[in-house]
Amino acid sequence: MIGLSSDQLARELRKNHDVATYEQRLKELRKFLRRQGVFDRAKIVPLDTPYGVTLSTTIAEALVVSKETEPVGLAINKKREASGLKPLELVVIDMVPAEDCIPISSTRIRHGEIDREGHLVRHRAHL
Repeated sequence: MIGLSSDQLARELRKNHDVATYEQRLKELRKFLRRQGVFDRAKIVPLDTPYGVTLSTTIAEALVVSKETEPVGLAINKKREASGLKPLELVVIDMVPAEDCIPISSTRIRHGEIDREGHLVRHRAHL
C-alpha cells in the first residue's frame, strides 16, 4: 500500500514551490511502479492527513519512512497504541543522494538545483 498526498494535504505541507496535482503525481507513480515491475502488487491510496489509513487499519505490519519522516512514524505508533492497535514496525530508509551527496527531493528539482536523477544542473554564467 502506497500513500500519495492529496492536493489538500500537499497544500497543507506548505512546500516553498508549486506541487504537481494529485492526478499528475499519481500518473508518475504508476509509471514508476510499472517500470519497476511491481504495479500489479501495489495499492495506491490518497492521503488526506499525514497519518493516512494507519490509525484505522490492521492490514499493515510495517511503515517505511525516511529519517526525515521518522517522527511522523513514531507519532503514528503512539496514536495506534492509544487506540489499542499494535504499533507498526518502522523501516527507516535513507533518502537517495544526488551527485552532491545531498538527498534528491522535489523541492531541489523544482528549484532547478538537480534533475530527477540527481544530477546537478549547471547554470551558465551570463556574460
